[in-house]
Amino acid sequence: MSSIPTTFASSSLSRRRLLQAAGAASAASLLAAPAFAQTRAMSITLPWVVNGSNYWPLVGKELGYFKKRGIDLTVSRGNGSVAAAQAVANKQFDFGVVFFGGTLVNIARGLPLQALATVGYDALMGNLVLADSPIRGPKDFEGKRVGTVATSAESPYWSAYAAKTGIDLSKVTRQQLDARLIERALMEKQVDAITAIGSSSIPVLDSLGVKTRFIPWAKAGVQLYASQIIARRETIDADPGLCQAMVDAILESAVYTLKNPQASLDILYKAQPEIAMAKGGKENAAIAQGLAQATMVAPEAIQNGMGYSSIPTLAGMIALAAKAGALTADAKPLRPEDLATNRFVGKIKLSTSEWDAIRKNVAPYNAMLGS
Repeated sequence: MSSIPTTFASSSLSRRRLLQAAGAASAASLLAAPAFAQTRAMSITLPWVVNGSNYWPLVGKELGYFKKRGIDLTVSRGNGSVAAAQAVANKQFDFGVVFFGGTLVNIARGLPLQALATVGYDALMGNLVLADSPIRGPKDFEGKRVGTVATSAESPYWSAYAAKTGIDLSKVTRQQLDARLIERALMEKQVDAITAIGSSSIPVLDSLGVKTRFIPWAKAGVQLYASQIIARRETIDADPGLCQAMVDAILESAVYTLKNPQASLDILYKAQPEIAMAKGGKENAAIAQGLAQATMVAPEAIQNGMGYSSIPTLAGMIALAAKAGALTADAKPLRPEDLATNRFVGKIKLSTSEWDAIRKNVAPYNAMLGS
């Protein structure tokens, strides 16, 4: 894609904020920053507009995590994970933070990409219904209207969820909707349910005062990884030191947001004041952050360190995508090792007490997700 995303400007931090940051992530702060001879300008694209689910590179930029590693980082918005991954492959950006589904589709098309680390372990695919909806279980969808966006990340997997849970799709009215109108269609009861990425649709409706229930497909085994750090293969091969520095800085940033959710949001509001000024903007950002953080609490990260990708799990996700029709018939055969590497992760490990505190922080958001 050739669109030129918006760049986020840096804003100064107080000495007190910097001191807080220095002591925030005990494990992360032990990382030795590689010494580059001179500061290197690097660019990274987010999967979409900056929000509470993806803004940790911006936080790390503000806290100096990239600067101390000799990196002058430009953080830009994306236009969806598929397009963002393509932009990295096409050398519009050096690195990307994209959902696994976007990486998978593009690698299957032959683009030379690989994930350096996984940050979120559940893409939160599912159905969203109003809180008082009579839809409680899978069979309740029969006879109902389900809205979906054909090009959305989760849409191809609706049939996989139906197959696993025994929903007869011939008895479900599937209604194609515009991405800009799908939440409104549910709010106004034009449909009985929508397919959704929870971290996107729940904050939109909740910030408007509309209470919903999320029906997660992960409980039926329809699950993909969420945010990953990606780069071109040539960058990984030619400059592993740079890749290590980027991964370390981004994961240190993610840990800071996990441990300091409100301070992190304050950084976001200062760097992007339009979020704080918009009606429901702060509420949206806080919920998106909490939902995304809930997906970071996973066995992969707890047992192996932040950023770890399970190769057997990736193999299952490849099979799921192929069965769901998310990959084209002429897609390149994939091995899980093609999708992700663990050579740059495992340095940042949180203690049991740190994970316990994070679980407590995200508990209200797990409740929103039906967990």
